[in-house]
Amino acid sequence: MTGRSWVANCWTLVTDASTLVLGPSDRSYPARLRRIDDAPGELYVLGSLREMDLAVAIVGARAASGHSLARSRGIAQELAEWGAQVVSGGAVGVDAAAHRGAIEAGGHTVVVLANGLAAPYPARNLPLFEEVVDAGGAIVTPYKPGVPPRRFHFVRRNRIIAAMVDVVLVVDASFSSGSLYTAKAARELGRTLAAVPGTPGCDSLIAQGAAVTESAADIADAIGGRPRRPQTQIPASGSEAGRVLAVLGGDPLDEAELCRVTGLSLPAVTRVLTGLELEGLALPLPGRTFIRTPLAKEALGG
Repeated sequence: MTGRSWVANCWTLVTDASTLVLGPSDRSYPARLRRIDDAPGELYVLGSLREMDLAVAIVGARAASGHSLARSRGIAQELAEWGAQVVSGGAVGVDAAAHRGAIEAGGHTVVVLANGLAAPYPARNLPLFEEVVDAGGAIVTPYKPGVPPRRFHFVRRNRIIAAMVDVVLVVDASFSSGSLYTAKAARELGRTLAAVPGTPGCDSLIAQGAAVTESAADIADAIGGRPRRPQTQIPASGSEAGRVLAVLGGDPLDEAELCRVTGLSLPAVTRVLTGLELEGLALPLPGRTFIRTPLAKEALGG
């Protein structure tokens, strides 16, 4: 398809409401998405939607490393070979690699857009979108044909992605990555959350309980209730780090309070907290406060 035929096809799509514009009551409306409270009232679909036993979202950074792109593509290929549906947001980077991996394996992939079908974004991925449709996949969006992408559209798009799947896998993320919104939605919706270690955002998700994932087999283990956990070095109870970790719990504490309770100096507490963050044992919150991570609770037995 050319760009011109894409727009023409989209126009045909949105004027044929009986088959191409879906509401929650329609049989073809994604069942997982239908079950959430804020399911889109209309879903515009180009291509073929399928209901599959396993659906996995693969999301991550636009400016991802070559290693992360290869990992995204490879895991998507493995999942597609297993018969799983691969869902992502159609962005450059990790998203595009996941869609292409699924296509290469002959699998079914779904692109969820943050704009209308007649204004595909990013435009540089138009050939990819055409490949998705030609390979039997689907492009979906809750927005009317000519609606352009807006910042808040991406947050909604990310929630829809999480709602359409059983597992959300984050492959590459900084602390400000939009894929963390998808991870947040996954938690809220009770989806299995997984992350590939090695980038700050993903390491933070793992510290908060996401399954360590480097292959499709790790995803299978997570679904089966056997999530892979990182090897964690718990500090000795009498050490400075051990004393700080023992004080941390579910209620946020700032550095001054940690100094008061542990008897350590501010420089010592600051140094210890940095190390605990790197180990995934302490989680920083707004206002320079800290709590014990789920990973730390699990390692310490509470």
